[in-house]
Amino acid sequence: MNTRQLNLNSRIRSSSRTVLGLQKAFLAILLVVLAMAVFNLIPETRNNFFSEANFINILKSASIFLILAMGETVVLIAGGVDLSIGGMMAFSGVVVILLMNAGVPIPVAIALTLLMGVAVGAVNAFISVYQRAEPFIITLGMGIVLTGAAQQLTNARSVSSTLPDFQLIANTQILGWVPILVVVMLAVLAVTYWMLRSTSFGRNVYAVGGDYEVAKYSGINVRRTKAATYLICGLTAALGGVMLASQLNSASSIAGENTALYVVCAVVVGGTSVAGGVGGAIKSTIGLLLLGLLTNAFNQLRIDSLVSYLSTALLGIIIVSILWLDSYGRKRRREAV
Repeated sequence: MNTRQLNLNSRIRSSSRTVLGLQKAFLAILLVVLAMAVFNLIPETRNNFFSEANFINILKSASIFLILAMGETVVLIAGGVDLSIGGMMAFSGVVVILLMNAGVPIPVAIALTLLMGVAVGAVNAFISVYQRAEPFIITLGMGIVLTGAAQQLTNARSVSSTLPDFQLIANTQILGWVPILVVVMLAVLAVTYWMLRSTSFGRNVYAVGGDYEVAKYSGINVRRTKAATYLICGLTAALGGVMLASQLNSASSIAGENTALYVVCAVVVGGTSVAGGVGGAIKSTIGLLLLGLLTNAFNQLRIDSLVSYLSTALLGIIIVSILWLDSYGRKRRREAV
């Protein structure tokens, strides 16, 4: 086995490491739960955090973001980034509802919308990968284009579906309490986990993100592999838009205004590196659940009733603090070697 192949194998094995660390993410979640348990003992701050309805609400709220996060995770592991997912989500919701209102059958409208997501991903891939443009700028611009297109189609107003059956896709409950939206989210999570961990494509994604040149000289079609990640991300963003539109039975052109940055932050907090080669579906899930629990905890404690929009500022401070502490810890470890 040559040196390049040894280096490649080393990169693939190193993909199991995490930026924040799965144990630290779990610890952060436990701290949130413990803090809410303490607040629940105080009459002035008693809340419904531990109720079954609240946990289902947390799962439903996180499901859309998690669907988008799975595609974003694959792109980040390959060393790219896709900031068009928010615009894609909003545009997909608008398109699927307009198609159905125009008489297109529900399955056909959904299929066309998902294909549109793949097509947008292909455009991002062509410009970012094959034309070697900066993906941060290209995908950010694409997100703006999609948002503008959605506003043009709707005249910047919300649109509602005229078909009652469409709303049932995301909101029908299985076993009496599990919405189909959560089932779809779990299915996307399972497929992404399997794809990254049990297929040659997944191993190639880690290799490309770990060291592009080593992967190239090891015989991997690096461009095709990296381009495929953008197609996957476009597909999951479109699926997230369809499920959100079904959940609300309506769509808005500004629904994904801050979605891309929120999802990327959550994925990175969970342990997927923006440098590529490190991360995974479970780590991204933990990161999203952590931010979801924090957001829900702030709502339960009515933080915004004290100071308007304080919860948003606190969430941002926590994200920055977590990433800074992890960066500082890695710097100290490098200095100690």
